[in-house]
Amino acid sequence: MTGHVDPTKEVFAAFRTNDRPGPIHMLNLVRLHAQAKYPDGRAATGAEAYASYGRESGPVFTRLGGRIVWQGRFELMLIGPSTERWDHCFIAEYPSVAAFVEMIRDPVYREAVKHRQAAVEDSRLIRTAPMQVGATFGEIPD
Repeated sequence: MTGHVDPTKEVFAAFRTNDRPGPIHMLNLVRLHAQAKYPDGRAATGAEAYASYGRESGPVFTRLGGRIVWQGRFELMLIGPSTERWDHCFIAEYPSVAAFVEMIRDPVYREAVKHRQAAVEDSRLIRTAPMQVGATFGEIPD
């Protein structure tokens, strides 16, 4: 089974089309290969390759106004497939859809993303609209 690593062209087009004003939050769940799978055969662990991705793409991310607003260490799947695990769990905030798209198109980022593609076995990238934090859940404000 092949994992989810990159968005399809159709989904990315829908992402760009929904260009509402304001920030977006991207929930990232990432599972790494034990050994990175570089097309050129270079040796690195998935963790080393993903760290390279972070080092090289980080300056682009921050220059465009991105920031990590939450991160946590995966411990246990309480509801969901018991075999599922995630090596990185975090929420990245971007000031706009346009900032995210600009990051994806940046030449430095495009070079860095090769490390992500080699490192990642499976992932989920879920776009959300930030909402005010409250004391309870269950009601979604308009």
